[in-house]
Parts: sequence; structure tokens; C-alpha cells
Amino acid sequence: MKSLWRFFTLIHGLMAALFTCAALMLIAIAAHTGWTAFTHQWDQTAALSIIEALGLLAGAVVAIQIAETIVEEEVIREADVSGPTRVRRFMSRFLVVVVVALAIEGLVATFKALHQDPSQLWFAAALIASTALLLAAWGVFVHLNRSAEELEPEAMEKAKREDAKIQ
Repeated sequence: MKSLWRFFTLIHGLMAALFTCAALMLIAIAAHTGWTAFTHQWDQTAALSIIEALGLLAGAVVAIQIAETIVEEEVIREADVSGPTRVRRFMSRFLVVVVVALAIEGLVATFKALHQDPSQLWFAAALIASTALLLAAWGVFVHLNRSAEELEPEAMEKAKREDAKIQ
């Protein structure tokens, strides 16, 4: 059983490495896009390129944060994500990054639609509304999960002890 557990830890490490590679590639593409916009004419096309680079960077942030979460939770802590405390903390770490990235993507989509095709504003609005709905659902989840945590105070103490591995 111990070797199976190590195998899963190795797989999680590999996944984290792949997320990191994807983040680095997105950063490089965003830098290239930004540099191209900077070195050419400074016009509306350059502004849209910079906005596109911001969207790529938001994706890179999501990828690197997912990699960091996987490494901390699954490789370093070897945490069992089954108790309410651990689930809330894991989901909150993930969702904060996703919500911020989706909000940035919504702004990028809005700017692009305003400058290229105003008929696409509905899609940008839908993305922003969906992001708001996700944020509200996350708040409800945290509220309801906190009640479950109160039934298991030892799970919170265990999670705090696991945090000492990271520090």
C-alpha cells in the first residue's frame, strides 16, 4: 500500500510539473505578445494585444497556483482531502485563483468586444455573470462547510499541524 501511495505522489508531482511548464509557456507567449505590441505602432491593435497578454497571464497564474496547490497538498503534506476543513481549504485555494482569472478574462472579453465586435458583449457579460455566480456559490459552500467543521474541531487542529510542514 505504501508503494501505491508513493506512486500517486509521483503522479501528482508530474502533474504539478506539467502545470508549471504550461504556466511558463503562457508567460513566454504573453511576454512575446506584449513585446510585439510595445515595439510596433502604439494604436488600438497594440492595446488589444496587451489586453490579450493580460488574459494569457491570468491563465498562467491559474496554472502556477494549481501546481503550487498540488505540490503543497499532495506531495509535501500528503494530505487526505476528505475532511471538511481540508476540503474547504483546498477548494478555497483553487477557487480564489479561478474566480480572479475568470474576472480578468471577462474584462479582456469586454474590451475586445467593445473594440472589435460589439455583438460579442453578450458573451463577455455571460462570463462575468457566471463568475459572480461561482463566487456566490463558493461563499455558500464556505458558510455551510464551516458549520460542518464545528462538528469536527480535531480536523482543524490536524490541518494546522499539517501546515507546519510547509513553514
